[in-house]
Amino acid sequence: MEVEEKVQNAGESVPKAFFSAKKAAFMALAVALSYAVSLLEIPMPILGANFLKLDFGNVFIVLISFLLGPVEGVIICFLKEGLRCFTSSSLCAGEIANFLMTSVYLLLPSICYRYKRTLKTVLITLPCACLLATGTALLVNRFLVFPTFSYLFGGSIFGMTVKQAFAAFWPAVLLFNLIKTVSVSVITLLLYKRLSYVWKRFTA
Repeated sequence: MEVEEKVQNAGESVPKAFFSAKKAAFMALAVALSYAVSLLEIPMPILGANFLKLDFGNVFIVLISFLLGPVEGVIICFLKEGLRCFTSSSLCAGEIANFLMTSVYLLLPSICYRYKRTLKTVLITLPCACLLATGTALLVNRFLVFPTFSYLFGGSIFGMTVKQAFAAFWPAVLLFNLIKTVSVSVITLLLYKRLSYVWKRFTA
């Protein structure tokens, strides 16, 4: 009888811990903040690429991935990009690309941090994550974003084929995503302790 009760309690504890009302509310708040901040875009015409715009919506996604875990971070990123799809001007190609890049960016540091919660872990993994996300950005722009915009613009981008446009703009895409990921990393480091304190008070 006692063994059965332990097994039953163990089976109930996992879903209760993962799908708690407080965690769901905290994640919903993160989705709302991430989406709202992502609408505040800053134009960054780097190397003639006037279509690049910087936003800091991913800060909240990365913060949650450190605080709650990588799965929660990916879920929030998916929901935030899903909301942006309703106002997408790129057949959701930009939103899909951002989901892939952000997921790649947050997985390595958040997984490592889950097993070793030290500042050293963060300082080592975040730069690696920036490089991984920037590499992913080049791939998704070449094979998803640029072809989609070429389709939307009638088969060309600024009068160039997809291959020609990517050859002209890939340095700008590379530099832009390095700036974006490094900026998000710095802001995340500055805000993490404060958010961690709020989460502890919220769940107390």
